[in-house]
Amino acid sequence: MAHLTIREDQLLLRLTWPEKVAARRIRILVPLSAVRTVMIEPDWWRALRGRRGRGIWVPEVVCVGVRRHSAGRDFVAVRPDGPVLCIGLCPSSAFSLLVVSVPDPDATARCLRNAAPNLVSAAGGGLWRSLPVPREAAPNNSE
Repeated sequence: MAHLTIREDQLLLRLTWPEKVAARRIRILVPLSAVRTVMIEPDWWRALRGRRGRGIWVPEVVCVGVRRHSAGRDFVAVRPDGPVLCIGLCPSSAFSLLVVSVPDPDATARCLRNAAPNLVSAAGGGLWRSLPVPREAAPNNSE
């Protein structure tokens, strides 16, 4: 299971050895100032947006890698045994969203919310939210 660490003004996502091999990445480092939202998605599969890209995708076992969609790219490191932490990032970041299985998503989300300086308030202020899916561009037939 991936491990999130807050170091000074950065969020470090360290992957396990099998996750590193699957994602072809060692770690992901994001400035805390780039973190915009922190949510917990109770259903891990709802956090998987778009098409799978580089990584490993074994349903009901593990999903690790990059997913592409109309709003950009997400990095995913999830196991289907519980809720996942969804970290929304600013548009200039390499990823739109980090989706990670962590041992205690509630405590991790609270810690991250206290450390990130530029969070956007979620409606209702709760940690548990269903993740919005980016809208696909609809054809413009009105012209």
